Amino acid sequence: MTHRKLEDLKTDFKNIQIPDELEFVVRKALQQGGVQQVSKKKNHKKLYSVLTTAAIATIFVTGVNTNQSFAATFSKVPILNSLVKVVTFHEFTVNEEQTKANIKVPKITGLKDKKFEESLNEKYLAQGKELFESFKHDVNYSQSVGGAHLGIKGGYEVKTDNNQILSIKRYEISSSNGYSVTQLDTIDKQNDILITLPSLFKNEDYINIISENIKKQMIERYNADKENVYYWVEGIPNDINSEGLFKKIKKEQNFYINKDGKLVICFDKYEVSPGAYGESEFIIPSTILKNVLVSNTYIH
Repeated sequence: MTHRKLEDLKTDFKNIQIPDELEFVVRKALQQGGVQQVSKKKNHKKLYSVLTTAAIATIFVTGVNTNQSFAATFSKVPILNSLVKVVTFHEFTVNEEQTKANIKVPKITGLKDKKFEESLNEKYLAQGKELFESFKHDVNYSQSVGGAHLGIKGGYEVKTDNNQILSIKRYEISSSNGYSVTQLDTIDKQNDILITLPSLFKNEDYINIISENIKKQMIERYNADKENVYYWVEGIPNDINSEGLFKKIKKEQNFYINKDGKLVICFDKYEVSPGAYGESEFIIPSTILKNVLVSNTYIH
């Protein structure tokens, strides 16, 4: 595939939108005192690897094209009174001596709003394709400069699965340079809504409230276990520029809602601490959010 085709694929992916019909569901939820604001579309981070090394082996690809010979491993999601499932819909694989790739694409089935369901699944498939096309591009480049070991892994994990909420984490990990990216979607299965972080709150005051609590948690964790915990935050000894310290979350920070109805804020490797410490999650006390929440429908 040419570089131009890869760029076209990336453009198509970025233009995927949640359908207009979702707006009706949002308005209905508003009238019932539910979610105050839900974004119809998300700005998706690039989900492809920036790799500095590559392989010289010839790629053998299983399931590059969308056809009948794909792996379909079904995993029933234990949801009361629901038929919603998570499916491994497609798998992009390479298994050579110096070149390894395994990218599993999830698919959601059983949502009532089929257009909404389709829009999510199209997004997941587009991201999987983009990641794999980027991998192939890097391999082709590596062959022109001598080559080296290269590997990529992509997959998903169900973080929350109850009668109302389905939270899915999708991840990408490069074995070549340690680069990793995660994305999370939290879905209201009863109303077929993709919940965004801003949609949970009355205004943007939540950004500072949550950020200050996270800073406090970072310092507490560090003081309790200095051998294994470290963050780039004021209050902990650091040798980096103050501009590199954590100050506040992004408006659309990665998050999910756990099984107990608590908001969990998530950070990728290198986002708030050195890569050796991995990803970070912080459960935010609901008591500090009660005055800025639209309602306690999801967080309580």
